[in-house]
Amino acid sequence: MSIRPVKRIVQSKPTVEGAGVKLRRAFGFGNTTEFDPFLLLDDFRNENPDDYLAGFPWHPHRGIETITYVLAGTVSHGDSLGNRGSLGAGDVQWMTAGSGILHQEMPHGDTRGRMHGFQLWANLPSSLKMTAPRYQDVSASEIPEVVDDDGTSVRVICGSFWGKTGPVDGVAADPRYLDVAVPPGQRKRLAVETSRHAFAYVFSGSGTFRDASQPREVRTDRVGRTDAVDPSETGNRSLVLFDNGDEISVQAGDEGIRFLLVSGKPIEEPVAWYGPIVMNTEEQLQQAYAELRDGSFIKG
Repeated sequence: MSIRPVKRIVQSKPTVEGAGVKLRRAFGFGNTTEFDPFLLLDDFRNENPDDYLAGFPWHPHRGIETITYVLAGTVSHGDSLGNRGSLGAGDVQWMTAGSGILHQEMPHGDTRGRMHGFQLWANLPSSLKMTAPRYQDVSASEIPEVVDDDGTSVRVICGSFWGKTGPVDGVAADPRYLDVAVPPGQRKRLAVETSRHAFAYVFSGSGTFRDASQPREVRTDRVGRTDAVDPSETGNRSLVLFDNGDEISVQAGDEGIRFLLVSGKPIEEPVAWYGPIVMNTEEQLQQAYAELRDGSFIKG
């Protein structure tokens, strides 16, 4: 077994999306070749309702899949096909936009005003860009959680891990999406297929990711922090991009560490991308926006 070296550690950057939602972007809207088949990861953690209640009003998507994972608060959603619903703490929505859909997502805080979740975009290969849209709405109770002897727990959202298979299936990128928590002081090795690109996004606690040379440390803030740090500060979230290998190794700090571990098979196709629409060529991209203007964007 070979430990994947840490290729790079970066901090997620403050940005504003939708109608004024303040969030942190771990990666996206640039050269995302190293993350292929993934395009973007946003962390929408906030404790000030004024910073998120405006939400993400009606907007289009084509050529991708969006994965929304809620940890605190709720997200109400609706679309141009008449679907309506709400995601609560621990729930996941995996939306295949395919040929095109218009939808909206409106976040609401919990009883203490907290909102926390992630949205990940996965690319679709050219053969599935214009497939029919579909949803997979998964409740928290449907997501298997496995706990190892040392107390390490893993929620298996998509893919197979430690004998459990996540409820999301049929996704083009064949990804594995895990929510991993390692107890204080524990060192853990976790398998990742060699053929996949892989990254971790740390969102609670602290720890050290170890590679073939020397350890690389990441530190993050707690969810719902109560210390004396300026409450307007959004925190120090760390994205860890791994190089090749078939395992990652993490050493949890004094508070333990919790992170998303995401991997997928690269599609290795050209990307033509503007806003929420991702195609393979500039001509396809222009056609999509022409259809938005003339009202022929929705195919279903």
